[in-house]
Amino acid sequence: MTTTPPEIVLHDNHTRQARPFVPLDPTHVRLYYCGPTVYDFAHIGNLRAMLCADILVRLLRARYPRVTFVRNVTDVDDRITARARANGEDIASLTSRTTDDFHKDLAALGVLPPDIEPRATHHIGDMLAMIGELIANGHAYEAEGHVLFAVRAFPGYGQLSGRSLDEMLAGARVEVAPYKRDPGDFVLWKPSEPDQPGWDSPYGRGRPGWHIECSAMAHRYLGESFDIHGGGDDLLFPHHENERAQSMCCFPKGRFANVWIHNAMLLSGGEKMSKSLGNFHTIREVIERAPAEALRLLFLSTHYRSVLDFTWDKLDDARRTLDRFYRALERTPPISDAPVPEAVMAALCADLNTPLAIAALHPLADAALAGDADASSALRAASAMLGLLGQSPDTWFRAGLDAPRIEALIAERLAARKARDFVRADAIRAELSADGILLEDNAGGTTWRRA
Repeated sequence: MTTTPPEIVLHDNHTRQARPFVPLDPTHVRLYYCGPTVYDFAHIGNLRAMLCADILVRLLRARYPRVTFVRNVTDVDDRITARARANGEDIASLTSRTTDDFHKDLAALGVLPPDIEPRATHHIGDMLAMIGELIANGHAYEAEGHVLFAVRAFPGYGQLSGRSLDEMLAGARVEVAPYKRDPGDFVLWKPSEPDQPGWDSPYGRGRPGWHIECSAMAHRYLGESFDIHGGGDDLLFPHHENERAQSMCCFPKGRFANVWIHNAMLLSGGEKMSKSLGNFHTIREVIERAPAEALRLLFLSTHYRSVLDFTWDKLDDARRTLDRFYRALERTPPISDAPVPEAVMAALCADLNTPLAIAALHPLADAALAGDADASSALRAASAMLGLLGQSPDTWFRAGLDAPRIEALIAERLAARKARDFVRADAIRAELSADGILLEDNAGGTTWRRA
């Protein structure tokens, strides 16, 4: 007997309510997420959106025949220019290196790559085409080498964030310049100094504003209307509000994104991350101190729309939870492929409720530890849907350990036992135990793993 799979329900920040997901084209789901600005290692706050997108894409691919996931790279930005100058480094070298670092960090965390990863600098022509159309239809204007979007020319401005323009301007940092017709007007194109990146345009040598980049790349690969746009809630205003406005004005027959998904912010030790507070952590820093999979589990243990507080103690707890799950697979290896358990699918379909999905793993681990091979198979299938338990138990329990040193000490212990030097043999066991290494003597010899 087969059961009807639950419908996917997502919280749409535009309508400010959870609603069933109905794709514009049921044969091809399309989504766009804002990616990194590549001038340094990504910090763990960036990771929330990447993991939210990863779970969403995994779920959509389990339900629809084709999914196109676009996540951009912003490789032209004043922060990039400033960092390259400070490093004495070429901008292209900096952005190439930091993009590669970003890819390595996400791969370590089991985040699936996007189908398309456009770089802003490769789409200047698309941006200029949009800017030209916005000027032609009266939604943008030239002023002192700049091109600006006229926010009051778009009646729908503010609908995404649910605030009036005056309210948004009161609570946001906006550049008030004499060439603006309205303080809320934002830059589509700006002039470049000789030492800044720049491209020739009808408005002079310059570079794009941040917001037009994502609009142009989303349109290039997903069209005038697509299903889902996502990112952190810090992007809601001004970035996403401005994206939506300029895209809908440029392509008035389209609707841009049909559903808007935003993840909540990350705290570190109960406070907003800040280098001055000493609680600012890059992804690379964290996964060099603890298994990347433990960081993934920690993040998924809080719903994406709830504030997540990162602490090292919580990371240790996540590692211990994974120890238990991997021991279950080790104790009772999966015997066959299994479907994703209904409880896990139902949790993910309910607005990506990853904490509830993870809760469903614990009884499966209990059963697997008790010898239930079917439960072990289900545990592996459920975890794969969450991007977890992708290693062998042996690899997990030996990760990050100095295997040659451990093997040498085990050999020395064996020699001591043969020589009946039990004091030395016990001392070696105690030394390894202090390092968190568990020895198991059996008929085939001595095996080891992290305790």
